[in-house]
Amino acid sequence: MRVFVAGATGVLGRRLVEGFTGRGHEVVGLTRDPAGDEAVRERGGEPVRGDVTDRESVVAAAEGADVVVHAATAIPTDLKPSDADWERNDRVRLEGARNLVAAVDEVDADRLLLQSIVWVARQPDGSPFDEESEPHPDRSTRSALESERVVREAAAEHGFDAVVLRGGWFYAADAAHTRDIAEGLRAGRLPVIGGGLLGRRDATLSLVHVDDAARAFLAAAEGEATGTFHVVDDEPVAYATFLRAFAERLDAPEPRRVPWWLARAFVGPSLVRLITTSMPTANDRLREAFDWGPRYPTYREGLDAVVEAWEEGENEEAAVEVPA
Repeated sequence: MRVFVAGATGVLGRRLVEGFTGRGHEVVGLTRDPAGDEAVRERGGEPVRGDVTDRESVVAAAEGADVVVHAATAIPTDLKPSDADWERNDRVRLEGARNLVAAVDEVDADRLLLQSIVWVARQPDGSPFDEESEPHPDRSTRSALESERVVREAAAEHGFDAVVLRGGWFYAADAAHTRDIAEGLRAGRLPVIGGGLLGRRDATLSLVHVDDAARAFLAAAEGEATGTFHVVDDEPVAYATFLRAFAERLDAPEPRRVPWWLARAFVGPSLVRLITTSMPTANDRLREAFDWGPRYPTYREGLDAVVEAWEEGENEEAAVEVPA
């Protein structure tokens, strides 16, 4: 196949380029600068300049594609992102979805894969949910949910196959958020933020190592099933348990605990909501549709891989194994 990847230089996109080329497919990766060109080229892909928010450049870059992948995001990395930061993410997700739909229609591609996030459908009471559960978007997730709608409606109208892959909380050795967590733990300044008045209530989160997320995209591109799928590992974990396990592997001090209302002053409401509202979900539908299973079935194996990659590399930007 010929595969066009928007977001080809991101932590997921780099894996997609190398994974698709490793399976013998032709890959075109959308890039914006020389560094992006190099990142795509060294993974076996063909870089093409453009911007996911510019329809003309996206349609031109996708010429000849059989499969189109929207893996572009601009999720803020600041602890207290501004509304402008979220607006940038909204544009990349939503305008990108509209432009990639136009590209699929224009170049007559067969299949469109959209990266979304499982917490668009987390329940207000923190109960388990699945792909059929009612969505409950907030400021950080509403553009992801709207992008899903755009893709589904276009697929129904134009007749192409659409696959929405909702990822759990991504982590990997080369992921910025993972490095930030490690830095905070080592410095003793990243607390466990808990719910309730005293901060003693822990939220259960659904995670996925980025290697496994990439493998899900590869399987979905080559498969036949369509619809929405949750891309998570086999075991949801309490945020406190994840942080303590990470700290132990880093020989960092055990993180202290603070209540959510105090944490809002220094990390912002979006992050507090993310890590204090449970989002337990499962990967059953993904497994059945695409014969997929995580290489890192729980956070334990995944964190071991993260720390091992850092120990083997010169710094925490060391590349981890890319699935083939």
